[in-house]
Amino acid sequence: MNLGQVAEILKCDVLVGENIDGVEVGGVCAADLMSDVLAFTKPGSVLLTGLSNVQSVITTHVAEVVAVIYVRGKKPDAEALKLAEQKGIPLLASRLSMYEACGRLWQEGLGVGSDLGGE
Repeated sequence: MNLGQVAEILKCDVLVGENIDGVEVGGVCAADLMSDVLAFTKPGSVLLTGLSNVQSVITTHVAEVVAVIYVRGKKPDAEALKLAEQKGIPLLASRLSMYEACGRLWQEGLGVGSDLGGE
């Protein structure tokens, strides 16, 4: 599945990023604790989070996550937007809860993007 399809499923606004249809998504990880993202997320996944500061972008870069989708209507701060643009990391925003966003992606066939998965 590509990021454009994910954005459509979750009714996302694209905040940073061009050609999101060209970004392949290998799975989904949902967390607000960036230490969990670093410990358990598989590279190539998309991150769903409510943490909207620059730390979410730094963690995404280190963990080799392909994009961040902010849930619950959260929007990243200016520092996060600027760093994402510099690093080429797509940032999207959805009004859905984390639970509902995960459920919709699972229903559409996107698998678990962490080493804790139950696939």
